[in-house]
Amino acid sequence: MAYSLEGRTVLVTGGARGIGAGIVRAFAAAGARVMVADIGIQGVQDEQWTYQLASDEDLAKLPIDQDRIRATHVDVTDPDSCSQAVATAVDAFGGIDVLVNNAGVVDSGPVENFSEAAWDRIFAVNCKGIFLMTQAALAHLKQSEQGCVINTASIAGKQGHANMSAYCGSKFAAIGITQSMAQEFAADNIRVNALCPGIVGTAMWLDHLLPSNAVTEAQKNEEFETTMAKTIPLGRPQSTEDMGEAVLYLACAENVSGVALNVSGGMQMN
Repeated sequence: MAYSLEGRTVLVTGGARGIGAGIVRAFAAAGARVMVADIGIQGVQDEQWTYQLASDEDLAKLPIDQDRIRATHVDVTDPDSCSQAVATAVDAFGGIDVLVNNAGVVDSGPVENFSEAAWDRIFAVNCKGIFLMTQAALAHLKQSEQGCVINTASIAGKQGHANMSAYCGSKFAAIGITQSMAQEFAADNIRVNALCPGIVGTAMWLDHLLPSNAVTEAQKNEEFETTMAKTIPLGRPQSTEDMGEAVLYLACAENVSGVALNVSGGMQMN
């Protein structure tokens, strides 16, 4: 099915690479105006983190077009930064119809020696970021005739895993926040749903979550494909294009709200 979002404006956090970039491309192909908001756009990197965040090089790979696709910096843990990103989108395109809270981080390790700072960072980005961005955009979403919010959660928000307490906890929370907002905003005809990706070959997996002795990108990708063929019921990893397609559906499905949609090749079924 072909989806059309002509005339609608979308703001995507964490939109410069990985799943976010797949979402941006999908909305652009459907005719939407898109504001890409990402902490890495101004070259911000956290040297203490376990993998690189997005960069201006990632942004250069997107179909940036001043008439339809623009970009801005955002730190979703900072309310002023969230408000500025929303204002930039409204100034550029006249409003916001769809907010995609996709910014997210991951770290793993046993509870016994897991860093408190890492725990706080995960919840600040993955949970508080949803709250701050939605709060900043809400007045504009209320003015839209087709307002909706889509939060990137995870199948890790439906089943816990050893050494992943912080990440799983934050994604369980993201689903709960989604359901609460769906109830709260229904009176304003704003739908709220969550995307629950399975395993996508992004930096989170290739550089952190997947144990590997590979030294080249080609080796990493080969190991990833082989492992996923054995792990996922459908025998293949999910792609950023899969995520973009699912988010387009959630943006267009007028009677779907409060859903946490699995896109996981059958790894999570409920």
